[in-house]
Amino acid sequence: MTITDDLQKLLDILPQDLQQALESHPKRDSLVEVVLDLGRRPEARFPNQAEYLSEIPVTQEQIDDCIERVGIFGGDNRAGIEQTLHRISAIRNRTGKIIGLTCRVGRAVFGTIGMIRDLVETGKSILMLGRPGVGKTTALREIARVLADDLQKRVVIIDTSNEIAGDGDIAHPAIGRARRMQVAHPDQQHQVMIEAVENHMPEVIVIDEIGTELEALAARTIAERGVQLVGTAHGNQIENLIKNPTLADLVGGIQAVTLGDDEARRRGSQKTVLERKAPPTFEIAVEMLERQRWVVHESVADTVDNLLRGRQATPQTRTVDDHGKVAVTRQLAVVNGRGGQLGTVEESFPPARPANGWRSSGQMVALPQLPVERVTGRSEFDRLLDESFNYSESIDLDAATRHPGPNGEDLPLHVYPYGVSRHQLEQVISVLTLPVVLTKDIDTADAILALRSHVKNHAKLRQMAKARHVPIHMIKSSTIPQITRGLRRLLNMDDPETADDLELQLFLHNGSDDEMDALEEARLAVEQIVIPKGQPVELLPRSSQVRKMQHELVEHYRLKSHSFGEEPNRRLRIYPA
Repeated sequence: MTITDDLQKLLDILPQDLQQALESHPKRDSLVEVVLDLGRRPEARFPNQAEYLSEIPVTQEQIDDCIERVGIFGGDNRAGIEQTLHRISAIRNRTGKIIGLTCRVGRAVFGTIGMIRDLVETGKSILMLGRPGVGKTTALREIARVLADDLQKRVVIIDTSNEIAGDGDIAHPAIGRARRMQVAHPDQQHQVMIEAVENHMPEVIVIDEIGTELEALAARTIAERGVQLVGTAHGNQIENLIKNPTLADLVGGIQAVTLGDDEARRRGSQKTVLERKAPPTFEIAVEMLERQRWVVHESVADTVDNLLRGRQATPQTRTVDDHGKVAVTRQLAVVNGRGGQLGTVEESFPPARPANGWRSSGQMVALPQLPVERVTGRSEFDRLLDESFNYSESIDLDAATRHPGPNGEDLPLHVYPYGVSRHQLEQVISVLTLPVVLTKDIDTADAILALRSHVKNHAKLRQMAKARHVPIHMIKSSTIPQITRGLRRLLNMDDPETADDLELQLFLHNGSDDEMDALEEARLAVEQIVIPKGQPVELLPRSSQVRKMQHELVEHYRLKSHSFGEEPNRRLRIYPA
């Protein structure tokens, strides 16, 4: 990376003693900002620390002297130094007099967008998210230069605070061939955005700090006209925008929708749910967690839909090392009650495949006798991951050797859930690492997992399954033990005689120590007394929520249990089979 900061021009506006202290400072090149507050000691801030530059408090004369050496303060209380990227922000008292200054160093960093250059070249609109000071404006400036100089596009920058292209009428060379439109007052930013499209025929509009509803609406108008948008907004993650009514439209907006009975049953959800209102203004979102670590959501629409349905998003995490090499990983979240994660795996996963196995021909064929061990969740999942990570576009998926499932289908098994809680299904699949993929399209499903009561009352589902040669596997209730048993039956896997730590995590709610102790107590009672000795066991008194988890665990062993006693001494009694 190449960095230019014109730091000396910023130091020249400071009092003489502060200039000398900073010019000889060992961390001069990493200076972030200088803070001058009336009656307080002057402070220099660096990336991981701050220190005082003098023991003498700042006087009003020193502040006034600094003000004379900078440009005019605008309606947003910001000023700059001509043809530099530095920003001087003012703090005023109740009468409007400036009594404090924040002198922030502006740096042009060439090469800072190496992590997302491939996304910039797609022509899709990109939204940069992050806390103040993480480098959003620096990245925005470099994106504008790359689009204008390297990709030869017509780029217009809406520079409200003259922060992207510097102060003064001549734009800083860091933006390359991109053009800059200044904004007279921050309240007029949305008007200038529309004016840029109507008057200057841009292919790309670059906006910094979208913060009002009018600006969000203007951004949507621009996107609907086919112009690529690159913008920033304050907020660490997409979840922050979803919960922010002012900016929610940037990711499509949120609305409450009432589902029909059949659709609610199919989803396994309540009838009133939250859904995305419209296509997102920005198709790609980048969460700038740190300067060298960014999280990329390649499809904002999919991410928002997953979050609204209670699912975990699986975005890319991109990091860059000291040698400029970019590493791309993908986070796989595990819903295990303790908020833990399975870890990071390299991307990417192969695209969806057409129907296969006996469904493709409509006839079930006996499998050849192969010396293959019975499929287990862990070993099969590891094999599939290895195949996925080594996937390349040049590989013919149809020609690749695949391991057949119990009915001749290629694994992972594609399952269409009907009336079964999708959240609980995903929880079981993730925690037990089963080779199963949930699908919303019955045409690409290898099997249907449905509630028995729903199948009996739904002749149309039975007809569709029969016409498409898709077997229906039924479970009695949408509970963790029933779902686990149903998926194991689909994969032709034996139920384990004992529950391991992973299966105990299935029954956790918030993962507290009390919950873990209660489940461990129930497990030991079943495995050491009830099953081997055939004797009933009473457990310690627990809360109703914890007892419910114990009931589910006992059901997992196909045993019966009852709660008895009065609160707060109500407890579980487990009976032998």
